[in-house]
Amino acid sequence: MAVSRLGFLRLSMPLSSAAAPLLVLLVLGMMLLPLPALVLDGLFTFNIGVSMLVLLVAMNMRSFKDFVSFPTILLLTTLLRLSLNVASTRVVLLNGHTGTAAAGHVIESFAEFLIGGSYAVGVVVFLILTIINFVVITKGAGRVAEVAARFALDAMPGKQMAIDADLNTGAIREDEARKRRAEVGQEADFYGSMDGASKFVRGDAIVGILILMINLIGGVIVGTLQHGLDFSTALQTYATLAIGDGLVAQVPALIISTAAGIVVTRVSTDDDFSAQLGQLVAVGGGSFFMVAMILGLLGLIPGMPHLAFLSFAAVFGALGWAIVRRRAAAEASAAAATAKPAGAGEVDWNDVPVIEPLCLELPYRLIALVDAGDDSDLIKRIRAIRKKFVGEVGFLIPSVHIRDNLQLPAEVYRFLLFGAEVARGQVLPDRLLAIDPPGSHTPVEGIAVRDPSYGMPATWITRDRRSAAMAAGYTVVEPAVVIATHLDHLIAQHAHELLGRQETHELIEHFKTRFPKLVEETIPKLVQPAQLQRVLQLLLEEGVTVRDLRTVLEITAEQLARNVQLNDIVTPLRHALRRQIVQDVFGELTEYRVAGLYPDFERLIEQAVGTEAVAPDGAIEPNLARRFLEEVAGAVDELETLGHAPVLLCGQRTRLTLSRLARRVRPQAVVLAMSELPPTAKVEFQRVLCQREG
Repeated sequence: MAVSRLGFLRLSMPLSSAAAPLLVLLVLGMMLLPLPALVLDGLFTFNIGVSMLVLLVAMNMRSFKDFVSFPTILLLTTLLRLSLNVASTRVVLLNGHTGTAAAGHVIESFAEFLIGGSYAVGVVVFLILTIINFVVITKGAGRVAEVAARFALDAMPGKQMAIDADLNTGAIREDEARKRRAEVGQEADFYGSMDGASKFVRGDAIVGILILMINLIGGVIVGTLQHGLDFSTALQTYATLAIGDGLVAQVPALIISTAAGIVVTRVSTDDDFSAQLGQLVAVGGGSFFMVAMILGLLGLIPGMPHLAFLSFAAVFGALGWAIVRRRAAAEASAAAATAKPAGAGEVDWNDVPVIEPLCLELPYRLIALVDAGDDSDLIKRIRAIRKKFVGEVGFLIPSVHIRDNLQLPAEVYRFLLFGAEVARGQVLPDRLLAIDPPGSHTPVEGIAVRDPSYGMPATWITRDRRSAAMAAGYTVVEPAVVIATHLDHLIAQHAHELLGRQETHELIEHFKTRFPKLVEETIPKLVQPAQLQRVLQLLLEEGVTVRDLRTVLEITAEQLARNVQLNDIVTPLRHALRRQIVQDVFGELTEYRVAGLYPDFERLIEQAVGTEAVAPDGAIEPNLARRFLEEVAGAVDELETLGHAPVLLCGQRTRLTLSRLARRVRPQAVVLAMSELPPTAKVEFQRVLCQREG
């Protein structure tokens, strides 16, 4: 039962998928199966119609993409003509003694109409058509296709780099770049296939001459020896059939070859062949008058055919006059359409610049870092940074647009956030940066600088000193790594600014595919997208990732239902995300070395905060704030020097206020509430801040 079911499913497949193979098998079968004269008439007529259809399609196509199957069509039409030639040859040799209608009325009509009673004329006409097809059209089209294929292959790397440059600058999206890359490869494949397919038509012309000779000589031999015809009758009958058969095959071949020549010789534009000819006529309006004048002068010379020359002189003159009038009317219409009041039309919305969220500007000496497009080390690292950010933080930041800025110093790059500079650095493209981590190392020869990302001591060394610097304990990185690391650091600092309304909506749509019911019941019924965006920004500003959007959305909806202010939602959110927060800060450690806050000082901050989530400006005494900031800077530096996370512990009520104060002097500082630590945590205070203020 299962087998019969499978067979039924196979038989119920769409017939359209099997139409092309069946057609090819049918064409090949015509070489072996005998066909009656009536069927030959229909197939010869069909062959002529197909060739005319291919010619019209070739004239109306705007680009090779509109007819990419043309090389295959060329092969199939050649096989069709050859199959018909073989089938007609069989009929001519078997039944030619019965008369000129033995192979059908199409062959007979072509022979009688084109031969005109003279076999010599018929042979000459056939040979001329064959030579035109073989020597002129097919050979020229093949040569053009060969050159076009070579040019397409040579231009492919440049086109690929141009596409990569547009992608990196943000001019096109990834799907558009992928489409353009496919078109570049498809163009080379098309012209290469056309170069090979033209050989089929050339071979078809040679076979046509051979089939003509076989029909003529073989027919005379068969007619005289087997059927008892006299030589004159046999020659007359079989010559008519042979020439008619050859002409019926060569006329469609000539049409197909013309179509191939049009395809490979025209330039791809937005207009078809007819429109391009119309543009040629429109451009050549003045030339029509010149042609008319020359023909008129020739028509006035005694002995010339006056009627022909003067008639066509009038025709060309009338065409030129019509073109000039049409052009003048079009220019007047365009002038009237564009006529506007003074001052209008000087600018439009296309002149309004679109500020990119994140941009990297490179001077001329650093352009080489991205010259290789997608294969550039810098671009690969930027993509890796975006991918890492998505996995670690939980949303997709906008693309980093890279562009050149010749006004920058030769080795200075800068990052722009919404059009404003947020950081800049200097890299030497022909050197390596040796970073001196905390500790004492043997100095290396080079240019002493500071690491642009974290401000650590570093030295730009020549490339031949890499091994010596690494042996001395330095971390040696390429210039592209310096820029990429700086970008990674900036993205982490400004993540809350990169999460805009557009990114929030895309995050919601992505989250909806996993938790559709949660999103449906909360957005926008309980939580507006703008409110969710603000809550996420507050978390990101605190250095908290938003990977667990489910918890964020549930807690936010619950708190907003209680009319809690957005700033106050951060505390319950952090409590719900406490395991994630602690793990992101301390990793797998179970013993935490941190900085603490003196209880009396914290009580002063609690009084300033009151019932607010964040103390307003001026609520904290300036001397206390200044003292706190000084000690935070010292504590963070000390913890980082010892290799510990820069963490400050405090109470839950003062945490948000102290966190915002601490980030003024040390953006990397992390302020945790005691309630956010796990109950089993072992805490050791490296330093207690503001003891004297108590």
